[in-house]
Amino acid sequence: MPPTPPPSGPVRPAAVVNEEIRELLAEVGGWLYGETRQRYEVLRDEWTVATAAERGDIVEAA
Repeated sequence: MPPTPPPSGPVRPAAVVNEEIRELLAEVGGWLYGETRQRYEVLRDEWTVATAAERGDIVEAA
């Protein structure tokens, strides 16, 4: 099994990332297109990693 690469930086708290997601969705009225969709997906993935880190789960890249 190859070694897990080091994280690219510190993991922000899930609550902080979740708040950014909520603000983004409020700004666009829930409609996610183009760059807004891409930003949401980045935040969603960051939130997933942060949540797993807070639980102590090990997250492996796909």
